[in-house]
Amino acid sequence: MKTVLFLCTHNSARSQMAEAFMNNLCGDRFKAESAGIASTGINPYVARVMAEVGVDLSTHRAKSIMEFQGRMFDFVVTVCDQAREQCPFFPGETQIHRNFPDPQSFSGNEEEILGKVRAVRDEIKEWIDKTFCKGETEYALTGMRDMLK
Repeated sequence: MKTVLFLCTHNSARSQMAEAFMNNLCGDRFKAESAGIASTGINPYVARVMAEVGVDLSTHRAKSIMEFQGRMFDFVVTVCDQAREQCPFFPGETQIHRNFPDPQSFSGNEEEILGKVRAVRDEIKEWIDKTFCKGETEYALTGMRDMLK
């Protein structure tokens, strides 16, 4: 089973969604965890929109990247530009980067914010499914490795 660490700034939204989707959609092949450069708490809008699609984040907590120092992962995936710039080196891993909008930065009334968070949720789910879960996984990861060289 391949191990994956998703990183973002606060481990409050994007990396939490990515971890949950990977474990729910293709947990038979991947074990995902997540952390943040400066962890805070789970974004309540994120917990709400994930529950809408049957993914419960009530047992999740925001974790610091320091909890994972010294561990090796097959893939370290940064899901925001800030995490990519500040990500410490994890020996032996393949690094993948995909920037998603930050739900912490969304403004508007509650329904507007929820709509924007849903859009990010759906984008992350689709990317996880296409990149890791579908039969094209090895092809997709090989292509990413080539892009990173």
